[in-house]
Amino acid sequence: MALPLIWIGVAAVGAAIVAEEKQKQKQVASLRKRGLAKISHENGNSAELAPSLWRTDGQKVRPVPGSIVCCFVYGVIEHTGVWLGDDTLVELHGSGLVRAISAKRFLADRSGSRIYQAGNHLHQALVADETLERAKQAIFSYREYDLFDNNCHRFVWQCVSGEDCEVTSFAKLNNHLGRYFKQAIYWDEIIQ
Repeated sequence: MALPLIWIGVAAVGAAIVAEEKQKQKQVASLRKRGLAKISHENGNSAELAPSLWRTDGQKVRPVPGSIVCCFVYGVIEHTGVWLGDDTLVELHGSGLVRAISAKRFLADRSGSRIYQAGNHLHQALVADETLERAKQAIFSYREYDLFDNNCHRFVWQCVSGEDCEVTSFAKLNNHLGRYFKQAIYWDEIIQ
């Protein structure tokens, strides 16, 4: 008898967390629409508007060559890459191969149907000068892939900054991006 009650309790707590996150996402989207969104980055605050499993507003953006993009992997973690253009992006695959693939393939065998682009409070893509060129030069290279030490986030950060340093999580990538661009990071769904 206690086990079903525990499951009900866990489900209730989970639903409350989901509802709270969805409400936060809507509030941030509302602030952006009214021009009141946070502009500057705060160290340790990974992203003002993170990619969301729930749609928060109808705003979608056109992907820009050299921009940082991401998608969900089974709703648990994010996978990142660099947009090349013409429905193509560069990713570090789990095999260690850096490859250029279509948006459809980027989403294949993952949980979502949406790709998000890192941008500022005005829905403008954040693109560093050499990102696109570094991403192109890395295609067909091989890296010793490791989920924590040498992952897609580290690859993307190296494309953006030219710096090869440990980036163990999506939150850490967002913090690096915020410091680099000196702006709060927002993730907007792209038009596909």
